[in-house]
Amino acid sequence: MKINYFASPFWTFGVVAALAAPALADNVLTTHRLSAGLAAEAVTEAVAVCANQGYKVTAAIVDTDGVVQALLRGDGASMVAFATASDKAFTVLMLGASRNEDSSGAIAERIGNAPSAGGLAKVEHVLLQPGALRIKIGNEAIAAIGVGGAPGGNFDEACAKAGLDKISDRLR
Repeated sequence: MKINYFASPFWTFGVVAALAAPALADNVLTTHRLSAGLAAEAVTEAVAVCANQGYKVTAAIVDTDGVVQALLRGDGASMVAFATASDKAFTVLMLGASRNEDSSGAIAERIGNAPSAGGLAKVEHVLLQPGALRIKIGNEAIAAIGVGGAPGGNFDEACAKAGLDKISDRLR
């Protein structure tokens, strides 16, 4: 008995599946994420740098889905700092992409007293204050680091930068 494999429905299915595979791959998005280890390192560095300056802060890493990936509340940091760190990071991710703005300070400065500022202030987790930076690989934002609790957003942002600088050579 001779079997004709080319007439088999399994062979036909295999050919169709093989031909369809490249088309399916075009529909799959590849994204990058910050590892848990790097996220923990960045928030630890941001809190430590601020603590060395006498600031009691919280640092947060938020991923591109808006989910907090890492959060470190420094010794003596208030609960307000807990919320503002992640909200600043969320803000720079969600509002920074359209104008390629990498800091919440740049966004806050641009929006300032614009009519849209009042509406944005009502959006949950949007905080128009300096203190957060986008974390990027090339031009792709993969997360953001935010800091809250220092006596001014410029100090928060400097500590966020220290956290980002700590891991920047390993962002690939």
